[in-house]
Amino acid sequence: MGEEEKVIYFDNNATTAVAPEVFEAMTPFLTKLYGNPSSIHHFGGQVMAHVETARERLAALLGAAPTEVIFTSCGTESDNAAIRSAMLTCPQRDKLVISKVEHPAVLNLAKDLERRGYRVSMIPVDGKGKLDMERARELIDNQTSVVSVMWANNETGNIYPIYELADLAHRNGALFHTDAVQAVGKVPMNLSESQIDFLSLSGHKLHAPKGVGALYVRRGVRFRPFVIGGHQESNRRAGTENVASVVGLGKAAELARLNIEKENSQVRAMRDKLEQGILKTIPEVRVNGDVEHRLPNTANISFEYIEGESILMLLDMFGICASSGSACTTGSLEPSHVLRAMGIPYTAAHGAIRFSLSRYNTMDEVDFVLEKLPPVIARLREISPYWNQK
Repeated sequence: MGEEEKVIYFDNNATTAVAPEVFEAMTPFLTKLYGNPSSIHHFGGQVMAHVETARERLAALLGAAPTEVIFTSCGTESDNAAIRSAMLTCPQRDKLVISKVEHPAVLNLAKDLERRGYRVSMIPVDGKGKLDMERARELIDNQTSVVSVMWANNETGNIYPIYELADLAHRNGALFHTDAVQAVGKVPMNLSESQIDFLSLSGHKLHAPKGVGALYVRRGVRFRPFVIGGHQESNRRAGTENVASVVGLGKAAELARLNIEKENSQVRAMRDKLEQGILKTIPEVRVNGDVEHRLPNTANISFEYIEGESILMLLDMFGICASSGSACTTGSLEPSHVLRAMGIPYTAAHGAIRFSLSRYNTMDEVDFVLEKLPPVIARLREISPYWNQK
């Protein structure tokens, strides 16, 4: 395979490769064990035991009870189910509090709820993307139905004070939800010792397939199903289970629990080498976010006075995959809403690239990126009117 045909995948916050062990675990349920887990006959009913094993494996990763885990189609569905349920079960309260840097799955849901008459308040962030906790304490009040703040930001990797926010919500009689899509498998969790009421996750962010996710609902919290129909998931999420993918998610959760130390040591070391190499070899760059409190795999770096999309196009010629922000907003010409909320200057926000690694990356791949990236940046700056006029 020639150099141009290599694939160096540094876009793991967008999606991850399905782990070989996950694929192997799924295969029987796409071939021989195709029965409906709700069937009375043994051929179908035996499948339910595998669904429950997956539930136990995922619960172990979260530090939760299996009965608190509901399988869904994705993180977006889980976000919608949690927030809408909280608003419906607390009709005397009409306020939703979120952060300004949430994923579109929460931001756009908040806009929809606002159009329907609910009030929405947003917690601002500072230049490093840290939440303004003083403002949070002002916004979360006795009219708040639910507070929804992501555990870790998908663009900067910032990790937020989730436990403190959950406590703050409860002290005001509100429920607390966190979109933990990026954090699950990278941040150790023990939900049984927290005040978190709802937690959303997505399989394809932790080496399971796309099209499967889960929602944690703390025992005792009232819950209104989002998807109405049959009795599946103990009457909490209707629809025949996506068995193969559920089994895959369970296996991925087991692998994540076994590899969480690797995420926080080997993956972090690769990320740090990449970041330090870029800062050393390329002028006029900045790291965006809170470098002391972030995911071990994520680096968001701005290359001043050039367009991020142009960087990505040239890197793609070498088979290097990265991102200019959230995969759910790719295609927009506007700078990232996260970087705008942080007050990042226009000349830096437009040149921001997110590199997100996984345990399947290698130091050799980091070296390859560090070899190819500096000349790409130099080439683009040579033709940039902003660079030549600065």
